[in-house]
Amino acid sequence: MSYMASNKIGKIGTLGTIFAGIGAIALITNPGEAGYRQYADEKIKTELKNKVCEQVAEDLGVWLKGQCHILISTASPYLADTISQQTQRQNFYLFSIYQVDLFLPAPLPKYHVATIGLFGNYHTYQAKKL
Repeated sequence: MSYMASNKIGKIGTLGTIFAGIGAIALITNPGEAGYRQYADEKIKTELKNKVCEQVAEDLGVWLKGQCHILISTASPYLADTISQQTQRQNFYLFSIYQVDLFLPAPLPKYHVATIGLFGNYHTYQAKKL
């Protein structure tokens, strides 16, 4: 076997080891549903307060913005239960995808939210009004 051929095989072996290591880390750190529920509850409350309450303030007045914040804070246990019951998890072992359709009480809009869990973290990559 020539030096170049053995060098190529060595590089492939090294890359294989690196990818196997990354895969093992991803497998071990694939976040679970309990962590997602906590993440989603905080993320959704923050997003609703930042986006929906701002829109309410523009449409109906600043006073209602404060009421919107109170409504969202009061509805927090409902949001947590809804997230817990409505979330569908697709576990791909190296990562998980979480999807939930949130049907919030009026006047709040309905949303579809999709999140990926990878390396112990969550990232919401889609949040759209239904």
